[in-house]
Amino acid sequence: MLSRRSFFVLLLALALCFPAVAQKPKPSHRTAAGGAAATPGAAQKHGFREYSIEQLMNNERLTGAAFSWDDERVMFASNRTGIFNVFASPVQGGKPTQLTSSTVESTYAVSFFPRDTRLLYAHDQGGNENTHLYLRVAEGQERDLTPGDKNKADFLGWTRDDDAFYYTSNARDPKFFDLYRMDAATLKSEMVFKNEQGFDVVDVSADGRYVALNKTDTEFNSDVWLYNTQSKELKNLTPHQGDVVFQPAAFDPRTGQLYFLTDEGSEFRYLGRFDAAFNRREPVQKASWDIDYAQFSRRGKYRVVGINEDGTTRIHVYDEKGAELALPKFPQGEIRGVTISPSEKTMAFYFVGDRSPANLYTYEFATKKLTRVTNSLNPEIDAENLVEGKVVRYRSFDKMEIPAILYTPKQASAAKQTPAIVQVHGGPGGQSRKGYSPLMQFLVNHGYTVLMVNNRGSGGYGKTYYAADDHKHGREPLWDCIEGKHYLQSLPYVEKDKIAILGGSYGGYMVLAALAFKPEEFNAGVDIFGVANWVRTLKSIPPYWESFRKALYRELGDPTKEEAYLKEISPLFHVEQIKRPLLVLQGANDPRVIKPESDDIVAGVQKNGVPVEYIVFDNEGHGFTKKANEIKGNQAILEFLDKYLKETPAPAAK
Repeated sequence: MLSRRSFFVLLLALALCFPAVAQKPKPSHRTAAGGAAATPGAAQKHGFREYSIEQLMNNERLTGAAFSWDDERVMFASNRTGIFNVFASPVQGGKPTQLTSSTVESTYAVSFFPRDTRLLYAHDQGGNENTHLYLRVAEGQERDLTPGDKNKADFLGWTRDDDAFYYTSNARDPKFFDLYRMDAATLKSEMVFKNEQGFDVVDVSADGRYVALNKTDTEFNSDVWLYNTQSKELKNLTPHQGDVVFQPAAFDPRTGQLYFLTDEGSEFRYLGRFDAAFNRREPVQKASWDIDYAQFSRRGKYRVVGINEDGTTRIHVYDEKGAELALPKFPQGEIRGVTISPSEKTMAFYFVGDRSPANLYTYEFATKKLTRVTNSLNPEIDAENLVEGKVVRYRSFDKMEIPAILYTPKQASAAKQTPAIVQVHGGPGGQSRKGYSPLMQFLVNHGYTVLMVNNRGSGGYGKTYYAADDHKHGREPLWDCIEGKHYLQSLPYVEKDKIAILGGSYGGYMVLAALAFKPEEFNAGVDIFGVANWVRTLKSIPPYWESFRKALYRELGDPTKEEAYLKEISPLFHVEQIKRPLLVLQGANDPRVIKPESDDIVAGVQKNGVPVEYIVFDNEGHGFTKKANEIKGNQAILEFLDKYLKETPAPAAK
């Protein structure tokens, strides 16, 4: 399913950037700290332990979940081998079995086959994002089911009779994803829908008759289309005037009704549905926040809805009568990634918190039995030594309220002040959220206060806030980050003249923009594959983003018509103004923010005679997935910040 802001995965940072989820806020102003009073700390002297990056990274990172058709096993991806591979564990818990053994490519679980022991998994090539679907033939042997040098394929789901599965691929035209059906026995494919108009394929009805499509005009204006596989008719189900978002969510397998998300007449997205004839639509569920997604179990017995409540995803599960089920209760954290077994008897999900890496659980609906399948936290780490984030709010330059998440070191106090970091999320349109981040915990554990800002333009706070950065990049959103620095300076335990800025992807752009356009504000910057030249980045976007090119141009600028404006907001064209030390990390195979972006900014800063450090990972893309690289990158970040915030005197005030 595509959400409105999934179009802007363009610049979302992955492994080295920060996690995901926030608590309910208590409103505060810039001069009101909003952070919990710091408890004394610092090594054993202050009652807590400092951890190395190896220790904080020696947790198991997990993602994805798929049940076997007999409900006996659950499959997932884990990086316990140093790189992501596929494992399966008994649903009732027990030692996992490793199913893939890649040492080169990060490999992710997709699905078991319904009638035999075969399984599907996916990986790209060195981080280039051209993901293919693979069949595990035997131990250590695989078959590429979607071969091709430049194409990308994504699994969509199994047919109701279990004889085939659907997937999308841009093999025919690099710009557009067609829908295919692959026979489970012969592994032969046939095209179901030829996509020539830039649709996004979202779901297929249980009877295979209808395909739900999303058509994007801009990030604020989209429609739900329907394709009839029998009559070959294409129909717009949501013709409208003005900027309104309509997006397909999922077909109800029981009734055939199509559920959708919209912000029609509302600041936030809500859930609606069409009748079985697709003639009328009605609202189903509204909230005071965005409903991010809705999905159904295989036969439609359960509907799962995720609501973004101030940065925390709240999961709600309803039965076929509309009654909400009680879910297991956990302290401080959130349930993510709900998957319901084919029999609809068991649910798998991840629970994650600031001090708890994601762990996989199973839950039996009838018995209410909860089983913890994994134990991700390194046993050398005491969670009490880690830090829980707190949602705060501060006023920006124009009095706009900016949400943020504050992490305060245990050793911080008015008598023992700490340097600080303003951290900026990816996007545009991303969101700083809570959740376990080795890098963030590493920095806080080593004495840095971290403020993760949700500057204007961030997702999750309504469409007005989301639109507030359009064609203002390098200005108002950046000024929100600078006000975040001022907020940090108001905290009694922060060293006011030792504050850096850090971010990945679009957040990396904000780092470069801060150093170039406000060169006196921050002591140093850490740029993780950030955009330096918007003209080049927007011209070099992958061809398969064609369906939302217009949306990107509205948000950022059209490189064919607004080159002068884009140069004005691009740090590379103002690199001579950068005066403060810079660390840059880059994946050589990044298709989103290509390596020349970082090469050029590093060369420019070097020309200024300003200290700059540059780390390139030859086997990574847009986000680092190999543990050795993550350790090296995170350690380099700490050493860089220590050098320029702890060991170097602050620049004299002017």
